[in-house]
Amino acid sequence: MSVTYEDIAAAHERIKPHAVRTPVLSSAAVNELTGAQVFFKCENLQNMGAFKFRGAFNALSQLSDGEKRRGVLAFSSGNHAQAVALAGKMLGIKTVIVMPADAPKVKLEGTRSHGAEVILYEKHQSREKVAADIAAQRNLPVIPPFNHPHVIAGQGTTAKELIEETGALDALLVPCGGAGLLSGCAIAAKQLAPRCRVVGVEPAKGNDVTLSFQQKRIVKIDVPDTIADGARTQAPGDLTFPLVLQYVDAMLTVSDDELLRAMFYLWERLRIVVEPTGALAACALFEGKISSQFEMRGRRVGVVLSGGNVDLQWAAENLRRRS
Repeated sequence: MSVTYEDIAAAHERIKPHAVRTPVLSSAAVNELTGAQVFFKCENLQNMGAFKFRGAFNALSQLSDGEKRRGVLAFSSGNHAQAVALAGKMLGIKTVIVMPADAPKVKLEGTRSHGAEVILYEKHQSREKVAADIAAQRNLPVIPPFNHPHVIAGQGTTAKELIEETGALDALLVPCGGAGLLSGCAIAAKQLAPRCRVVGVEPAKGNDVTLSFQQKRIVKIDVPDTIADGARTQAPGDLTFPLVLQYVDAMLTVSDDELLRAMFYLWERLRIVVEPTGALAACALFEGKISSQFEMRGRRVGVVLSGGNVDLQWAAENLRRRS
């Protein structure tokens, strides 16, 4: 099953009474730095602190009555976990979440705070297999973090709102893990601003979508060791990847050091808390990497800040090391 702009528009109507229409911010300092007019879509200010709420609520709200009674299972390193837990709480659906034992404390606590049953797994285990085994035992539908049509459609509402507010963009930069957000936003962007160049940004240590995009086939990598914990995917999905090939114009990667620099720049200049994964797209902009794709000066550029669930103690330690 593919995803269309009509699916995204329907998802937007479905989630509109429940999701935050997040603000779009601009910065004179960023505009001067880049020579472009930059618009930041602040999904770090979304319910539970990330864009993931959009896709989770859209997916859970379309479950059958029987599925809603049984409950759902999801697997995630953190933001999808919290999103499914919160959406389930709002809809009265029991949620079971499979999470890595080393997931950020703030994300584990956030997921549990919404009433979810959390089941931890170790690094050597496959989260997909752990989740599949539990789902089979308990007869629960699985809501994956990105490779699901209702999830993709929900995430695409991010770009829909951004372009409706700013008008046509010349470029849209989007963080990328498994490409649910990227593919959904790309569909919306090409519908609402056909000339907009859509660029996905991954951590250099987690470049599975970039490699797949370059080779025009799904490439699987080892579990990435990157501070962008929301982008530690091993391969794009069989639903997201064809959409990336169809709608995305380019893929870029950034290093963890560059990502830290961008995250703290956002904290200092825009005065908003953004997590490492959430800063991926902004990082490519700040580091001038987008110039390899097109001339920035005088252009209108949208940047998705995808989340703000960062462990503040971890951030403080990295800030001290940087000083």
